[in-house]
Amino acid sequence: MKLDEIVEGFERYLLIDQGKSTNTVASYRLDIRKFLKFIHEKKIVDIQEVDYHFIQAYLADLKKQAYASSSTSRMLSTLRQFFLFLLKEGLIEQNPMQLIQGPKQEKNLPHSLTMEQVDQILNAPDLTSLIGIRDRAILEVMYATGLRVSELTQLKIADLHLDLGFIQTIGKGNKERIIPLGDEAVFWIKEYLQDVRPVFAAKKTAIQTPILFLTERGKFFTRQGIWKNLKKYVQVAGLNQSVSPHMLRHSFATHLLENGADLRMVQELLGHSDISTTQIYTHISKHRLQEVYRKNFPRA
Repeated sequence: MKLDEIVEGFERYLLIDQGKSTNTVASYRLDIRKFLKFIHEKKIVDIQEVDYHFIQAYLADLKKQAYASSSTSRMLSTLRQFFLFLLKEGLIEQNPMQLIQGPKQEKNLPHSLTMEQVDQILNAPDLTSLIGIRDRAILEVMYATGLRVSELTQLKIADLHLDLGFIQTIGKGNKERIIPLGDEAVFWIKEYLQDVRPVFAAKKTAIQTPILFLTERGKFFTRQGIWKNLKKYVQVAGLNQSVSPHMLRHSFATHLLENGADLRMVQELLGHSDISTTQIYTHISKHRLQEVYRKNFPRA
């Protein structure tokens, strides 16, 4: 089987058998293409020729290109999935990844905003305009739910259960989760649905879609569009720092823990498959606790 055909089979395996999202598969595709380029450069024609020493040579090449340890770890994760697929398909007899160890990574704590900074951003949109009402609803939902940007842009009207005060969403691995909504978020979603969405959906350029949040031209948002919008309101709020949609997600989790939420509950709300992914937020809370202690205790 040709290498290109193998890659196509791998992508189908990720999508259908593993239930990976299209974004994840696209990321794996980029990694595999880079790896195949290295294979072609070394004039390898049979995937069976790729052994432990070849993988080590590839890692050395990544290091030579000054790859970050996080990027190398992601590449290794892709290769582990790839060679596991090849083994299951009977295309290789030995898995060259078995003895490969990844680089040690420094755990960088994700940045989060204070509650006051979040309030400044939420209050930034001009509520005398239709766009402002829509954007207030978007910001409220982002902070109230901790949704990933991809989840936010794919949120449908049918996913709303406003009378019960929650939404449902499909996250990574096609896993559904239920997330409560606060009163503020519910209020602004209702305002948007009543006064804004019908106007945007009636535009000549509009498309018929069940997606909740529409642009003023009646089309759905891209991830870049959400990021650009947030950047605008960070500037309006007068915050002299870069704020990403992911930072609002981090802030959502951090503020929950700082106010006594259980770690398992936060894991469920964020849609983390592994509790270890959520545990990083306990470090943030401890760091915040130390700051408050030093600031307020007279003998700190």
